[in-house]
Amino acid sequence: MATQHTITIKAGGSEKDYWKDLWLNRQLLWILSKRDISVRYKQTLLGVAWSVLRPIMTMTVMVFVFSYLAKIKSDPGVPYPLMVLSGLTIWTFFANTFTQISNSILINGNLVSKVYFPRLLMPLSSIAVGFVDFLIAFGIFMVMTLFFKHPISWNIVFLPCFILLTFITSLGFGLFFAVLNVRFRDIGQLIPFLVQVGMYAVPVAYSSTLAKGTWFEKYYNLNPLVGIIDGFRWCLLGDKAYFNPQSLYSTTIISFSILILSLIYFRKKEKTFVDHI
Repeated sequence: MATQHTITIKAGGSEKDYWKDLWLNRQLLWILSKRDISVRYKQTLLGVAWSVLRPIMTMTVMVFVFSYLAKIKSDPGVPYPLMVLSGLTIWTFFANTFTQISNSILINGNLVSKVYFPRLLMPLSSIAVGFVDFLIAFGIFMVMTLFFKHPISWNIVFLPCFILLTFITSLGFGLFFAVLNVRFRDIGQLIPFLVQVGMYAVPVAYSSTLAKGTWFEKYYNLNPLVGIIDGFRWCLLGDKAYFNPQSLYSTTIISFSILILSLIYFRKKEKTFVDHI
């Protein structure tokens, strides 16, 4: 008869043990990720179709409002719908992931109060939902390039770098708000507002050339999402899409700094989660 081994994890271990426990529980990460994806689409009438309809409808509204009404132009040689959809694809990945991570501890409150495991698994598992939506939106973009007969640039080889930066940025901001959301439930009401307003503070429906040469350009580039969206668009649409490589300096430094600080903050507060759930 085969002997079944059980790994017992105790709270309050050393930092080294914590990261070891995180690795040992990678199967739990997989289970939580599959559950989050299943829950997202299980009780919806159209299921996965919402992930197809949402970016198309949002793109259509933005094109109508910003292009036809506001008369905002895209970068020369870039179809406006493709400019919007490319920016929307990577922004939605950030927004969905950030939102899921921010709510991850409260959503899994029953697990937090019953059994110990590295709490970081919950925010990490939340990334799966945002990534699935991203893959669907990315597929829609590829189809749209065929419709507009716009070739994909060779710059696409750099695409994983910008996807990774998006993951790092969303995780950094998400962990911070996840901790606050446990202690102050009003944060849960603030998060959708931040996402909604934030979409207009980044170059989703417009080109960053609007800020080029202005007095606020250097402050504009401090927003880590600016470099990510412009770079992602450059990867897909080529050199015709505006991209300032210098914006990556602030993007990388700020994103990694926020992630490190948020990880420290999360580790410091995670033992108190059970007291506030």
